[in-house]
Amino acid sequence: MEKAVQMLEFQEKGDKRGRLVIVEGMKDIPFDVKRIFYIYGTQKDVVRGQHANLRSEFVLINVAGKSKVRVKDGKGNEGIFSLNRPHTGIYLPNMVWKDMYDFSEDSVLLVLASEHYDAEEYIRDYDKFVEIVSRGGHI
Repeated sequence: MEKAVQMLEFQEKGDKRGRLVIVEGMKDIPFDVKRIFYIYGTQKDVVRGQHANLRSEFVLINVAGKSKVRVKDGKGNEGIFSLNRPHTGIYLPNMVWKDMYDFSEDSVLLVLASEHYDAEEYIRDYDKFVEIVSRGGHI
């Protein structure tokens, strides 16, 4: 899988009992999952994320409700993605600025991460992110 922001569609199975979606590391997503967390109870006017990561890659899936993700590459390009189906997600490679927003009241945003949490690899200042990108992604 190419290391670029992209929407992913996961295999959906089901019958009269309900639906089932399977997501496997190194198969459906391009990394082994080392951390899982989810965001819920977020007000519609709140923006989450607002950072980039030096090493971590992510897959975001709205398993309930909906939200939007704005991504920026630090070179003037940006895109907005709607997460509104529990069998689709967005792959975010490292060194991508991300803002999650426009959460529905029932939104549960599941996040799969390639790395354990390390505060030192988070870039929380957009201008600093742009500076790092202009130097080729190195601090």
